[in-house]
Amino acid sequence: MTEDKIDGTTLDGVAATCLWTLRNRAEESMHPGSAFHDPLAERLYRRIDYDYEQFGKPSQTHPLRALALDIAIRAYLDRHPAATVVALGEGLQTTYWRLGQPGVDWLSVDLPPVIGLRGRVLPEEPRMTAIPASALDRTWMDAVDPARGVFISAEGLFMYLERDQVMSLIADCAARFPGGRLFFDSIPAPFRNRTMKGYRTSDRYTVPPMPFSLSVSEAARLPAQIPAVATAEDLQPPPGRKAWGSRTLRKISVLPGPRDLRPSITLLSFAARREQ
Repeated sequence: MTEDKIDGTTLDGVAATCLWTLRNRAEESMHPGSAFHDPLAERLYRRIDYDYEQFGKPSQTHPLRALALDIAIRAYLDRHPAATVVALGEGLQTTYWRLGQPGVDWLSVDLPPVIGLRGRVLPEEPRMTAIPASALDRTWMDAVDPARGVFISAEGLFMYLERDQVMSLIADCAARFPGGRLFFDSIPAPFRNRTMKGYRTSDRYTVPPMPFSLSVSEAARLPAQIPAVATAEDLQPPPGRKAWGSRTLRKISVLPGPRDLRPSITLLSFAARREQ
């Protein structure tokens, strides 16, 4: 039975960027020889009617970021099997299903139009709770039991926020969820500046402004700047195809200087609560 097509133009602005990342994950999943497999993303890609070509050529950036997130969540759940996973600005990410529907509570936090679309195209799961709100609305924190462990992802989110909003959110998460983890990615300052001037991927699409950037070196200083942030780890995504799998380029990308000119992925660990 053929599923009805769904109009993707109901999303606009930052909300529509979830279709950009969906397209890149689906295209990579369908590529012969790819190590990234996301059958559900492929299904959504075919079902949602949208001018995906406006995003330009497909990139491995988003699927490799997704793989890095999968690895980080699995590692945390291995140590904290009863933990809650909170996906801030989850968009049309399909992480839960790539992980094999883990038996943990999963909160999906995003703007109402995105949550509405997720409800139409993604399977219902008894352990998943959708929260139609901004990630900056701290009410989602009340739905989490910090004693069981918390893994928070902010995949493709922080760059669309202001610096003070990001730093405040990190500080609040660290204070509220001792022993937890926070996964987020950042863009380098030169790319941030390009988006603020109107960066176009094609003659039909201009990327929304991305006012926040954070280099690898800046992320490494977060434990000294934000109370209760214990460590900051720069995560290298798994190797991809062609240039994305080059050992030489990967070695260069971690050198002082070059590392601060590339997109970065950071995993923060929060200090455990001290016994009284």
